[in-house]
Amino acid sequence: MLILNSKIEKTPVMGLQTGSQLATIGAPIIDPANLQIIAYVLENNTYSNDQMLLRIAEIREFSRIGFIVDSGEDFILEDDVIKIKEILDLNFNILGMKVIDEKNNNLGKVADFTFSLVNFAVQQLVVKRPLLKSFNTSELMIHRNQIVAIDDEKITVKSETEAKPIKRVEETDNFVPNYVNPFRD
Repeated sequence: MLILNSKIEKTPVMGLQTGSQLATIGAPIIDPANLQIIAYVLENNTYSNDQMLLRIAEIREFSRIGFIVDSGEDFILEDDVIKIKEILDLNFNILGMKVIDEKNNNLGKVADFTFSLVNFAVQQLVVKRPLLKSFNTSELMIHRNQIVAIDDEKITVKSETEAKPIKRVEETDNFVPNYVNPFRD
């Protein structure tokens, strides 16, 4: 199932042991190498006063009441996992990144994204178009397969396919259709 990131913001994190809300979901931590969400920053954390994170591996279930974890003991600090610390040090934030195509045309900026609840991989980018291009379409949906490169400032996607001229078929005098028209008199 695909879900918009904006629909997940401020979602409660519920503890299975206590049955109470432990925190709310904040910003996602995304690995730019594979566009995989590896953790979430927690807000309104009742378990600790420190800035805590929730690893995706610790989420037992996502239901109508929120993300369900065993307990607040599943929360980690930024320095607890080396891989997460390395990605945090990159300061990668997909929201607001410039999106261009291979021909260096500005397509807009990432306003939101969808991800799969199965593996927490970013599937589509919602790109808000620049003002002049927004008259035709205000947003673009770009699938992850169209992404060519990601760097510190921008995301490069495949260019639109070029329109090929349509060849006209020459009409011939001896054209014989290979069907019978039932409405012909």
